[in-house]
Amino acid sequence: MSVLFKALPTESVRALQEGGGDAYGHAPERRISDGDGVPCRHCLRNVAAGDAYLILAYRPFPELQPYAETGPIFLHAEACERAEEAEAIPELFMDTKDYIVRGYSADDRIVYGTGAVVPTPDIAERARALLEREEVAYLHMRSARNNCYQCRIERG
Repeated sequence: MSVLFKALPTESVRALQEGGGDAYGHAPERRISDGDGVPCRHCLRNVAAGDAYLILAYRPFPELQPYAETGPIFLHAEACERAEEAEAIPELFMDTKDYIVRGYSADDRIVYGTGAVVPTPDIAERARALLEREEVAYLHMRSARNNCYQCRIERG
């Protein structure tokens, strides 16, 4: 089985870049990058030093419910190209030693027993194993330190 690492959808990102409200209905905060650790969740690249970026609350679920976590993410302030869906973990994530990988059901609930901190080189293999389970519809890859949403992983 192949897996796909997926960035945020362009339609949602453009609305935020044009001043639309975040998960709490607030306008994203605008800052200037120092070039260190500002990963855009749309192009899956770091925002370069001197470039503007947005900080906003993001909820990667279609509706409010008990498992619909909300947290901070970064986006380029200006339009950027969405990262192509890829079977390999995007280069952006390779400098971090590990991430949380967690499975969700078709009704967007955590599938208990799927969440684990996984060494970065092992994430694609872990994702394949989890997505072989019928009850797992998709995965989130999140920061192992702060639980921030990084990307979605689906069956390829």
